[in-house]
Amino acid sequence: MAHIDGSETQRANLAYIKRSMNEPLLSRENEFELARRWRDETDEAALHALVRAYARLVVSTAGRFRNYGLPAGDLVQEGNVGLMQAAARFEPEREVRFSTYAAWWIRSAMQDYVLRNWSIVRTGTTAAQKSLFFNLRRLQARIRSASSNRLSDEGRKTIAAELRVNVGEVETMEMRLSGGDQSLNVPIAATGDMDWQDTLADGRPTPEDVVIGLRDSATRSRWLAEAIGKLSPREQVIIRQRRLRDDGDTLEALGKQLGVSKERIRQLEHRALTKMRGFLRERADTVGDLIGEA
Repeated sequence: MAHIDGSETQRANLAYIKRSMNEPLLSRENEFELARRWRDETDEAALHALVRAYARLVVSTAGRFRNYGLPAGDLVQEGNVGLMQAAARFEPEREVRFSTYAAWWIRSAMQDYVLRNWSIVRTGTTAAQKSLFFNLRRLQARIRSASSNRLSDEGRKTIAAELRVNVGEVETMEMRLSGGDQSLNVPIAATGDMDWQDTLADGRPTPEDVVIGLRDSATRSRWLAEAIGKLSPREQVIIRQRRLRDDGDTLEALGKQLGVSKERIRQLEHRALTKMRGFLRERADTVGDLIGEA
């Protein structure tokens, strides 16, 4: 595959923008007819004509997201996905212009792209947090004082009330937007050999913990099998079908199977569990005594 450098990509983007902005606008009747032909007749030529005519919407919307540091070409591509979704869902009979309908889908697609790719806001997933992320800077510029780039407490309360979030969320998002990402490969000191990633704790279990866990799990399984082996055949059936299945049988179903009442099944189950608990407690006490002697 041939390598495409940044200047070639930029030229391609500019050519696309110029071509999109030169596409003639459609009348209400023309866009409704194209939308109807695509929906009812799967006319791809009609779809292409509709999408080309409103590619200018994608370009203009992408300009609103240019301050998030993401490639303009990627934003346009995501916007085109939104435009295609709008064309697939548009209903001409609702008397709404396609441009109005498509604008929402284009903006939504770009917002989702920004949230997926701008790492410092990946934790903002609710509708309120998304609104806070996309509107905070605009509201900051409107209400903060000229002498300070930071919001006052009163300003944060104003934004919180307007966007229906709490003040803590405003403070957290303000800190995120005022900072940036840092590579984990950056050295801690100019002369040091350690990177920031060397200071991160490894939360995974140690090999010793893994071995102990496996051994304990195997021990529990063996003890459980031994405890069940101490039960009568009928008690074993009840425990296996009531307690050892994801969708255990009901008391009534087991009663019919074993030819006894629901109450009798409940009594047998209680007796079996009591036996098993006694056996397992005895096993645990024996192991505890052995550990104490060691």
